[in-house]
Order: sequence, then structure tokens, then C-alpha cells
Amino acid sequence: MSAHLVDRQPAVAPEELVAELVPPPRFDGVRFDTYLPNPDEPSQAAAVAACSAFADRVTGGGGRSLVRRLFGGNRSGTPAGKPGLYLDGGFGVGKTHLLASLWHAVPGPKAYGTFVELTNLVGALGFREAVARLSGHRLLAIDEFELDDPGDTMLVTRLLAELTDAGVSVAATSNTLPDRLGEGRFAADDFLREIQALSARFAVVRVDGPDYRHRGLPDAPPPVSDAELADRAAALPGSTVDDFDALCGHLARLHPSRYGKLVDGVAAVHLRGVHALSGQDVALRVVAFADRLYDRAIPVVGSGEPVSALFTEDMLRGGYRKKYLRAVSRLVALSRDAANPG
Repeated sequence: MSAHLVDRQPAVAPEELVAELVPPPRFDGVRFDTYLPNPDEPSQAAAVAACSAFADRVTGGGGRSLVRRLFGGNRSGTPAGKPGLYLDGGFGVGKTHLLASLWHAVPGPKAYGTFVELTNLVGALGFREAVARLSGHRLLAIDEFELDDPGDTMLVTRLLAELTDAGVSVAATSNTLPDRLGEGRFAADDFLREIQALSARFAVVRVDGPDYRHRGLPDAPPPVSDAELADRAAALPGSTVDDFDALCGHLARLHPSRYGKLVDGVAAVHLRGVHALSGQDVALRVVAFADRLYDRAIPVVGSGEPVSALFTEDMLRGGYRKKYLRAVSRLVALSRDAANPG
């Protein structure tokens, strides 16, 4: 009989939150030389060079690295006085690959996490304790940087100010330029000073190109029947099977910092009765859950509607559009993994 995610009650101690600030398993082996720039998108090779230069600067190394000799570029990619590097670009252009490669290139102490994981850490430890634990780091890498509400804006502006003043270098990825963070999500104009102060700490590097997860690949595989879903789960040890609505309810009762542990060790996730979501709160939890599945390369099989139909047209026109599109891109990729194992 297959296991159920809704039966799991993961607990994460604050100390674990700090220790687990490393790139997800999917990116354990990535390096600058494993990133393959699209020859039709020159910004990608330039981004490799800029990230390599930033890693050299953080490390304190001299001269030009092999990566920069191969891809071009120099230290001007991160102007003096800018303690941060900000990779801006669309979905699936390899920004996370570059961020993880940068993290691997810099000796510790260092930390790597998504924006959500960073805010969760501050919530779990308290602001002063989080600053104390991170201020001795050489590098803080933040994936999927985004400001969803005024509280996040004030918190992150203060946190990064204290860390960079303490000598911590910061590298981040996002789908939104730093001076436009929060746009369409809350009254960002009321926090313009904070957003501009945050933006001033970063040198922006653009990474253009099509979503590699969809490049030359077919659309998401169609949903399976409930019977086939049960059979496939039973045939794969370590799989889980859950009713989609029941899982959404379970996610509401767990702090997002526990979503990763919820799926640790799972071979594949099977969701019965997938359908379009009706509320932003539920949708945002599903986004966070999808990110943790993607981090761990866990295939997803669904019955009901295709995963590409999870978010309504109204949602895709709203302020969280980029989050929802990223989640669709990742869930479609995981659905393909399930349809084509190995």
C-alpha cells in the first residue's frame, strides 16, 4: 500500500534550518563549466563570466579565472562598492544553476536558500539571532528573490543592510528587477525608499533566453485515470498517493519551512483529482510545495486536470503571475520526468 503525504508531520528544529542552507540536491553537481550557454543568447555567456568574477572577488582571488578566460568578461560586471550580484531573467534560463555554481566556487562559511527559506529562518530564529548566525558568512546566496508584502520589504531591507555592512556578499536570482520588486502585489510606492535602498546594493546581470525545461519538448503529459495512478504508485516503492484537496489542506497546517522535509525520501508524488485552485493563499502554498519537489527532482503524476491548469486566468494576470508561471514550468518538467523515467 502506498504512503500518504498527509500522514506525515515533519518537524524542523531552528538549528536544522541553518545547517540545511545549502543548494538542493538537484544542484549538487553543477559548476560554471557545466552551464551550457545558448549561443543565440549572448547574455548567458556574459552572466557566467560575471558570476565567476563575483566569486573571485568574494574569495579574494587575483587574476582572471579559467571560466572568464573562456566566456569573456572582467571585474566590471560587479562594480566596486556593490556587495551584491543580482541575476535577473525569465523562467528556465539557468539562473539557479549559475547561483549554485557561484556558491560552490566560494569557500565557506556560506549559506544558500530561497527567499522564502530566508524569511522562514528569520521567523524561526528571530531577527537578531539570524543576523548573528549569518553575519560571519562570506556569502549568502538567495534564489527566487521576491517581495510579497510590506513586512517582507522592511525585514529583508534591514537584514541585507546589516549583513552587507558586516562584510557578507550577497548573490540573488529573480524574475523581477530589484527596483520593481513588490510591483502589483502591494502598495510598493509606499515603500519606495526601502526598495531603492535594497536595489542600490546590487549590480544587475541580465540572463535572457527561452525556458530550457520546455525547449524542444512536448507539452505536459495528459493526466492519468485514478486506477492507473494507483497502479503506478503501487509499482514504485517509496511513492506517495494523496487526494489533491486533502494535500492542499495538509499544506495549510504546515509551515512552508517544513515542506522540504515533508517530501524527503519520496520516490514520486501521485495526486488524485488535480483541479484549478480557487484562492491565492492555497495557490501560493502549492507554489512553495512545487519548488521543494523540483529541488529534489521528485516526479509528479496526476489525475483530473493537467498541472498546467492549476492556476486560473485571473491568477495569471495578477501580481503573483511570475510565481505561478514558474510553478507551472517546474511541475510540467516533473510530470515529464514521471512519464519518461530514467
